[in-house]
Amino acid sequence: CSIDCEQEDQSQHKKDCKKRAAELRDELLFKQPESRQGGDCPICCLPLPLDKQKSNMAACCSKLVCNGCIYANQKREYEGRLGYKCEFCRKALPTTKEESDKQRMKRVGANDPVAMCEEGYNQDKQGDYISAFELYTNAAELRDAAAHYNLSVMYQKGRGVEKDSRKEIHHLEEAAIGG
Repeated sequence: CSIDCEQEDQSQHKKDCKKRAAELRDELLFKQPESRQGGDCPICCLPLPLDKQKSNMAACCSKLVCNGCIYANQKREYEGRLGYKCEFCRKALPTTKEESDKQRMKRVGANDPVAMCEEGYNQDKQGDYISAFELYTNAAELRDAAAHYNLSVMYQKGRGVEKDSRKEIHHLEEAAIGG
């Protein structure tokens, strides 16, 4: 359409634009994601299992690695009498919870959305909803689907924020779009 056409039929154009915007939103919401929400194992490139017990996040690099690659690395280290290191980045594994927390906070400082979401979850469990909300929000701005889901739960239950069904639905949709 030309500008003249738009000006002559402005009400019809508004209806058409709103309809097309809704169609585009539905396409985003209901198309199959390119990969699973957890993505692929960065070592073997296979999709990470939906069961979170079959993969593990490394505190040093915030990479989710499947248990198969973890096992293969442990076997390689045992047979070669090597020291235990991260499967992905080969840094020494933390030996205490404090070391693990320190490494995760380093990743949070580096704007790693996976580490932010993990730390937000820890803060949420401890009842520090304000910190959890900030961490989830920052991770969601970096397009982390799990952070969007956790924000929707916070808006649903009113934990650290006022209950808001519109924001809850928005974050659920963003989580669905993210996989």
